[in-house]
Amino acid sequence: MTGRFRRVRRVAAVLLTAVVCQSAPGGAAALPASAEQASGVVTWGASADRMGEGTAGQGYRMIVHTSVGGDGPRVRLSNAFGDRPLTVDSVYAGVRGEGAAVRPGSNRRLTFGGARTVIVPTGATAWSDPLLGRLRAGTDLVVSLHTPAAAGPATGHWLAMQTSYTGQGDHTAEESGTNWTQTTGSWWYLDAVSVRPAGPGTGAVAALGDSITDGWHSTLDLDHRWPDYLAKRLRTARAAVRGVADEGISGNQVLADGAGRSALNRLDRDVLSLPGVRTVFLLEGLNDLKAHTGVTARDLIAGYRKIAERVHAAGKCVVAATIGPFEGWPEWDPAAETVRREVNRFIRGSGEFDAVTDVDRILRSPHDSVRLLPFLDGGDHLHPNDQGMRAIAGAVDPGSLDCTRLTGDRPAHPAPVGSGAISPRR
Repeated sequence: MTGRFRRVRRVAAVLLTAVVCQSAPGGAAALPASAEQASGVVTWGASADRMGEGTAGQGYRMIVHTSVGGDGPRVRLSNAFGDRPLTVDSVYAGVRGEGAAVRPGSNRRLTFGGARTVIVPTGATAWSDPLLGRLRAGTDLVVSLHTPAAAGPATGHWLAMQTSYTGQGDHTAEESGTNWTQTTGSWWYLDAVSVRPAGPGTGAVAALGDSITDGWHSTLDLDHRWPDYLAKRLRTARAAVRGVADEGISGNQVLADGAGRSALNRLDRDVLSLPGVRTVFLLEGLNDLKAHTGVTARDLIAGYRKIAERVHAAGKCVVAATIGPFEGWPEWDPAAETVRREVNRFIRGSGEFDAVTDVDRILRSPHDSVRLLPFLDGGDHLHPNDQGMRAIAGAVDPGSLDCTRLTGDRPAHPAPVGSGAISPRR
């Protein structure tokens, strides 16, 4: 294979999991829910959510941007919110050309347990077999899939901030974009891509958050979410952690379901199940405290503690970010501001996290600490613009993401270093 993949002559027919898949009628691979783990490192991710009704005979050609490069790319399909098994009868992956087109020679069929068709059980996910060849970091990967009989609730990610394509019928094998006649601003049935990095010890960070992490008010189609900027920074720094999974959901809360399952309820599926994740970066809580939800600082702090406990129990580290200012947003009021300040004091000083990134200090105006700096304001006084997204990424200490560098007890008093980042003592 030319371009950013080497030529692929065959598709590996063995799942890199310990689960042996049974064949369903017609040669489809019926993957049990336990087939959720994969080796390697996640290079792209998006939190799953309910997307409305599935469409029979629909094809999806989705554009995703990789963070870390490696061999043996695999994709994960999700039926997390389905009420019946999901059949996907064709999946292809290739390097993007222009628009919906795939670069000539790069589009290759993916299999599942050696089968072209996969049946994903209700509430489950399924990893593909690995493709032979290498997927480079910073690549626009095109994943095309066809759902012949989809019905009931679909699973996907609503706010992609990326234009993808749909079409009726199975055009997954086509390199041309001619038959992909409609656009979509969402990702459908796809929630992760993994690779096997060349460098030993390479890991990933999963960003657990809300619309700020999801990239709202960043520029469409340019990969200007703050996790995208972080991925570029980690590549330049040649950090041990180079994989970045953006697990933000617009409107998401730490404690309550609503816009997606709460952070507490989706932590296992959206974050801890991803291969190679070494650290969880938590930037969430604003939706809990605004809009008169009745959530107190004590409530939110308890939620943070539960997340940290579960992440640590899974053998991973957690970096917490302070909550940024948002006066000027319609739901701001002094009571919410009081909660925000109290929660931020806890994040900065509790010592319960492996490291802290002070997003509040980076984003706030030096002249009015309850407001975003105008230069970083996306226009609604809550969401950062592209410059604000870059500032968040720039505040993260790459060393704080490398869990293997943490030794001894967790730090009681993290010390600030640089642009708002706070690193653990080692």
